[in-house]
Amino acid sequence: MSRVSQRVTAWALTSALLLGGAGLAVATGSASSAEVRVRPDVVKISNFMFKPSIIKVAPGATIKVTNYDSVDHTLTAVNHAFNTRDIAPRQTKSFRAPKKPGIYHYICSIHQFMMGTIIVK
Repeated sequence: MSRVSQRVTAWALTSALLLGGAGLAVATGSASSAEVRVRPDVVKISNFMFKPSIIKVAPGATIKVTNYDSVDHTLTAVNHAFNTRDIAPRQTKSFRAPKKPGIYHYICSIHQFMMGTIIVK
């Protein structure tokens, strides 16, 4: 198994645990401000992180991604379902979420330690 595959597998398991915990936190009213999303269709890239790292959207929703870092980034699905290609500093790109409900993990293909998840419901 490649290093990227190992990281994605470990990350997928961690995401599943976090998703369960985030759902519990919201259900009990103890969600932190980092878990609360006003605009689920917007992802910001800042300090080499996707913010928020987990979003929930409707099938086919348009998702806007803005890069606030000083280097290029991408938002690329691990399963190749979507890809913004390079997003230059201060640039915004949009893409459509998959139409099929499910959990889609993504990375920055340039900086593969950057990871996130889109939940299509």
